[in-house]
Formats: sequence, C-alpha cells, structure tokens
Amino acid sequence: MLDIRRILSDTDPCRKALLNRNPDIPIDAVLSEERALSSLRKQWETLRENRNRLAEEIGRKKRQGEDTDRLMEESRSVNGEIALVEQDLVKREESVREQLLLIPNIPHASVPVGRDETCNQETGRQGSPREFSFSPLPHWEIGTRLGILDFDRAAVLSGSRFSVLTGDGAHLERALMSWMLDTHTGRGASRRSGKAYTEVSVPLLVRPEMMEGTGQFPKFREESFQIPDDNLVLIPTAEVPVTNLNRNAILEADDLPVKYVASTTCFRREAGAAGKDTRGLIRQHQFLKVELVWLTSPETSYDDLEELTGDAEQILAGLGLPFRRIALCTGDLGFSSAKTYDLEVWMPAQGVYREISSCSNFEDFQARRAGIRYRPKGGGKPRLVHTMNGSGVAIGRTIAAILENFQEKDGSVVIPEVLRPYMGGKSRFTPEKSNSGKENP
Repeated sequence: MLDIRRILSDTDPCRKALLNRNPDIPIDAVLSEERALSSLRKQWETLRENRNRLAEEIGRKKRQGEDTDRLMEESRSVNGEIALVEQDLVKREESVREQLLLIPNIPHASVPVGRDETCNQETGRQGSPREFSFSPLPHWEIGTRLGILDFDRAAVLSGSRFSVLTGDGAHLERALMSWMLDTHTGRGASRRSGKAYTEVSVPLLVRPEMMEGTGQFPKFREESFQIPDDNLVLIPTAEVPVTNLNRNAILEADDLPVKYVASTTCFRREAGAAGKDTRGLIRQHQFLKVELVWLTSPETSYDDLEELTGDAEQILAGLGLPFRRIALCTGDLGFSSAKTYDLEVWMPAQGVYREISSCSNFEDFQARRAGIRYRPKGGGKPRLVHTMNGSGVAIGRTIAAILENFQEKDGSVVIPEVLRPYMGGKSRFTPEKSNSGKENP
C-alpha cells in the first residue's frame, strides 16, 4: 500500500508515474477522499478545542458559584457533534484505506515506460537455443510418449489445467525441488549479502489478511481459491505465507537481509487467462514452485534485487537451459511491484521464450500492509523494510523446458547432469517402456 503522505507531498510525480502504469488508476478519487478526510479532522480538532474551552469555563464558574446550565447544555451539544464527526471519521478513514488498497505501487525510475508487454526490454541472455536436426515436439507430447505425463487422468480427477506426473515424471519433479533447495540453502558466504537462504515449510492455507498483506487482496480476489466456511485461502505463491512470517514484527538492522526459500504447491484460478496455454504445464491451476523471499533495507534493496535475480538465473544456467532476462515496463508490472525482471526460458517447439521466473522489488508497499519494520543501527524510529521475491524457479515449467530442450530424435530425453545424482544416476528418459510397464505408443 502506498503512503498517502507521499502522494500528498509529491502529487504530480506520483500521478504521472501511476498513469504510466495504467491511465485508469483512480488516483484523483483517493486524493479527493483524503482532502475530505483532512477537512473532517480539522472540524474534529476544532470541536475538541471548543469542548476543552467549555470544560474550563464550566469549572471556573462552578468554583465562583455561578450558574452553568447554559454552558452544560452547550457542552452536551458539542459532545454530540464530536460523536457524529468521529463516526464519519472512521467511515472516511476506512474508505481512504480501501481505495489505497486498489492503487498499485509506483514504478521505480529505472523501469521502462510502456503500455504493455510489447514495451518490455531484454537486458541479457545466457545460452544459445539448440539447432535440431528434426522438428522438436511440444513437452506434452514428449511426456505422454514417455509415459510420465498424464493429462487425461488428471482431467477425470479434477478437470482442465491439472496434470498427473507418473514414475520418472514424479521423480523428476522431486529431484528438481531437492536440487533447487540444496542449491539455494548451500551457498551464500561468497555472495554480496554474505547469507545463504533459510529454508521454511509453511501452510498452504492462509487467512485473507495475509493475502492483503502481500497485495493479492482485494485486487485479485477472483483469481484465488477460497474456503469461505473456514475463512481461509489456498496460496497462489509461497510469497504470501513467507512474507507474512514477520507480520507486525520489528527486526534489527543487523538481521537484514532476511532470506527465505520455500517449496510449496501453488493454486491459481487463472480466471484472467481463458483460452491461454490450455495444453501442457505452462498455466496450471495447481503447480509446484520454489520461491525466494527477501526482507531487506531500503538502502540496499535494488542491489539485492540484482542478487536475487542472479540466484534464479543460476538455477537455469546450472540446468543448461537457454534463457533471457527481461525488464518489465510500467504497463506490465505486477500490482505490488516497483521493479520486476522476468526470466524467460527457450521453448523449442513453440520457438519462443516463455516466463519461468519473476523477480520483483516491492519496496515498502507490502511491508506497510503487513507491518514489517526494522530498527536502524544506533536507534531511532523503526522503519519499514523493503520486501522482494522471485521464483527460484517454477518446477512445472522447468520440466516442460527440460523435455523440449533435451529431447532426442529417438524420443528419449537427456537428463541435465546436475540432476542425475537426484535421479539415482539415470542419464536419460527413454520411450521403450512407460513407468507403468506398458509399451508407449
């Protein structure tokens, strides 16, 4: 959530920055409501001053034995006015807060200005797309032929946008998760921050306040799977519970950065993605993801964003997957983000790069909602931390990328070398037999 004081003191630059994101952002409506609230606060203060004056005058007259009936009546009237104004204050304060919850973050000055994803800027590539001597198949066909992916049985169980991983497919998912977690928790001393990640295991069901704390609610309420009888929500990303681990806490400056890594199942309705990526593992209602979350200081957060993004890039580089880094423009930024890098992996069957990780700096936008602060060195008033997160990385999309990039003409798929110790030494998937023992088509 934005600081209303920032908007009031720097109105024109804030308005311009927000309109670069979306010309329909109701910033002027919030300012109008805040001005009305400010006027009401002044009225309340004037009434309280009047009440205090009357109380002093009543006390003086009583001490002098003079009649106070008129003053007492006037005081009762003022108290009634104060009560009515206070009721209105509560309503207007809540109205301002509700409107602020719908205003996205202000983009950082380094973010490219543009209306949509066509204005995003590529900032770097690693690895070169492979030249195939045959027409590469899409991952859903490869996985089905290998007998490790089953979308038909998933549809019987749960409907569309679900998948079943069988045998080597389930093993590959587990291997990726274990290798990613081992990689993130095993290094750190040589990093600029000097810290490795702390692994956490968190609930997959959270209270609605946690969703509000990270910016999913109220803006994207319709995108979530909710359990109203229990007032709980299935998490769309580990970002939600992990960021809120320090909700309403005051950290010490020496604790920063706090770096967490978590592997969780994620749940998304994808209500705004009708007709997109209906086949395969790219856009599922349920998927596994390794998430990186940082709580850091305002002074270092943009250097930290580079490091966090580098941590996600190291996963893709370790797997030998070609990828590129994209700086999102103002019109393509996520709601809570001040700056975002997307990492896109090469998908040979489609001949395009597809998003596999998104790394963002939210500055104090989430921290203000969730009440996460730190005490500066040397004392002083606690300040809001800056929060960041990034996929480190999405496992389903990584499986898709491995199947497509490392497929062979004979139908086999080479397993990346870093995963082989996690796959019992296996070096490739072969189509001779499925994991159920039946011949593959």
